[in-house]
Amino acid sequence: MSVSAPSPTIFSGSISGFFQVASLLSLLLLLFKVAQHHLQRQRLLKAFQEFPSPPSHWVFGHKIQSDQELQEILTWVEKFPSGCPQWLWGSKVRFIVYDPDYMKIILGRTDPKARSSYRFLAPWIGEGLLLLNGQTWFQHRRMLTPAFHYDVLMPYVGIMADSVRVMLDKWEQLISQDSSLEIFQHVSLMTLDTIMKCAFSHQGSVQLDRNSQTYLQAIGDLNNLFFFRVRNAFYQNDTIYKLTSDGRLSHRSCQIAHEHTDRVIKLRKAQLQDEGELEKVKRKRHLDFLDILLFARMENGKGLSDKDLRAEVDTFMFEGHDTTASGLSWIFYALAMHPKHQQMCREEVQSLLGDGASITWDHLDQMPYTTMCIKEAMRLYPPVPGVSRELSKPVTFPDGRSLPKGVILVLSFYALHHNPKVWPNPEVFDPSRFAPDSAQHSHSFLPFSGGSRNCIGKRFAMNELKVAVALTLLRFELLPDSTRIPEPMARIVLKSKNGIHLYLRKL
Repeated sequence: MSVSAPSPTIFSGSISGFFQVASLLSLLLLLFKVAQHHLQRQRLLKAFQEFPSPPSHWVFGHKIQSDQELQEILTWVEKFPSGCPQWLWGSKVRFIVYDPDYMKIILGRTDPKARSSYRFLAPWIGEGLLLLNGQTWFQHRRMLTPAFHYDVLMPYVGIMADSVRVMLDKWEQLISQDSSLEIFQHVSLMTLDTIMKCAFSHQGSVQLDRNSQTYLQAIGDLNNLFFFRVRNAFYQNDTIYKLTSDGRLSHRSCQIAHEHTDRVIKLRKAQLQDEGELEKVKRKRHLDFLDILLFARMENGKGLSDKDLRAEVDTFMFEGHDTTASGLSWIFYALAMHPKHQQMCREEVQSLLGDGASITWDHLDQMPYTTMCIKEAMRLYPPVPGVSRELSKPVTFPDGRSLPKGVILVLSFYALHHNPKVWPNPEVFDPSRFAPDSAQHSHSFLPFSGGSRNCIGKRFAMNELKVAVALTLLRFELLPDSTRIPEPMARIVLKSKNGIHLYLRKL
């Protein structure tokens, strides 16, 4: 008995039918998604009806060039008081806040970080202090706060000064009359050197270690990649993102960052195997940042897991050097642009330190004019341009306008600091704004954020800024390069699109 082979037409008919069904299902799914996004957009438009904004495309949102976002938002500040919705694409929107009364309300609440964007940082810095929320965040914050006690910070001044001098010595060898120097990379190496020595008990000079350059390059790449991913509709899915060239670069950069922090942890653990070193640490009245993590016991009596330990080290390694590097580089630029104020700072420092052979903790509170200039530079160029929150419950602002639960807020410190209703003539460099007798709104100046989630290392950072500015002004006159004016651009920390180039004249 023979069995005849199925006719090719049967197969072709089956395949054709399959594709017809698949096409129909795909079309239905597409229509469902379009309807879903339309309804979501209508709901959000209703939520923002009290807050006008510039015209936006229903698909592409507010089309802003990525490196011009800060400048574009500044044009909104005067037209749309207090805050304004920014549409990224479709139904993806966030509310930009640049009013001190609004800031005070939000920073006084306990709304979590906006998970829709901050989750993209998790592969890099893990679930550390920056990303944690709720009770776990509170436990970690309470655990780490003693690392910034003034008894711990006092001896760091000498370490900071040594790191700054290494940078200044390098500058003496590199400067020339004919070309300016791009300072951001040098400042980043110096601040990394400082944080490694102060917080992680590192021996040796990071500024002379080639591996540090690789780490800084990885951090720079991750900074850019995070910014672009948040704003790219096609990069929101993790699986799709991993298949892209940006996703692969992000993975490699995370590996480099983790290898760096793993070496730091491994080395410190090895040092603590030595009984002499262990006894010395136990005799300390206050432990360093990494030692606190290694000796920590949570409420359940257990120490931090390796994952939690690395997350905190990754977080503070990045935040402890990159934000300070940004702040200091822009301060140097501001002083270069305003030679009269630079000279007044120099004279104050000279009268206090002489040749700068030594600088101590007590000196840091004896340079009021220099401190005013540092603050004014950070007003113009806040190291962290903004942070995000997701409303866990509705909010009503002092002017009576409201937003519902679930809205993503961006607290734009950059726009706040340039808001003419908060700071008259905001583009003018005027240190007298921070004179001791000046009156300010409590939330008009937020270089380290505010509220309970303000920067845990702000005192450490301010000390480092003062030490670096004082010692630099004793050695160099800072001059701008008129052919390379820095262009501020939003990243996790404030960067310049074209670097920060200065002429340095040895004194």
